[in-house]
Amino acid sequence: MQSPAALAMQPVAVVRSPFREKFGIPRQSGLTVGISSEVVLLPPYDIAQTVQGLEGFSHLWLLFAFHANLDRGWKPTVRPPRLGGNRRVGVFASRSTHRPNPIGLSVVALHQVRLEVGVVLQVSGADLLDGTPILDIKPYIPFADAIPDARGGYVDAPPEQSPITYSEAAQAQLLEHRQRWPELPNVIAAALGYDPRPAYHQAEGRRYGVALYDLDVAWEQHGQQKVVVSITRLVGE
Repeated sequence: MQSPAALAMQPVAVVRSPFREKFGIPRQSGLTVGISSEVVLLPPYDIAQTVQGLEGFSHLWLLFAFHANLDRGWKPTVRPPRLGGNRRVGVFASRSTHRPNPIGLSVVALHQVRLEVGVVLQVSGADLLDGTPILDIKPYIPFADAIPDARGGYVDAPPEQSPITYSEAAQAQLLEHRQRWPELPNVIAAALGYDPRPAYHQAEGRRYGVALYDLDVAWEQHGQQKVVVSITRLVGE
């Protein structure tokens, strides 16, 4: 049987998350446990019938498109961050965004199915950029999807999380912004703790910034410690 040259797909939902740019997003969903996001179903899928029975599952698989990388094409080999950005592996031995088909998958915890206006899934643990298009939603089935003795290759263990401290000014700003974003400390810890800097761009003392919610979080690296120096509103927000 001849395969079709192209498969037409359209998003079934869109993600609303605190991560406003690619820089700072933890590289696996298991590193964002406890951070809330929403999966907002799009017409014509935003009806109660499409999620009937979904509330019986504790976790979901989200299949999504790397929409921010569509113009960059694919590469046969990539440099995984877990290997220091120096060693190459095949694209199919990685979860790189530079794929022949720009499809990713994440497992998230399902907390609530809201049907007030359309359909909104309240989830946590999504390592996804705000606005990410969701191509499909599938229930996580423990006996089939969890394999206790599986091998993880070069990513057999989670990365270590660096300690985060705050300057005096940033501490005051954190208290102020937590009134609107209660999860802000956890989001900052996830965004910075696993070191979002590329391996080739890790200057000591250099100031970096990451966009979370409607905030610009500025931080510096000092030894093994990350110091948040300011938390301010993004320009235009």
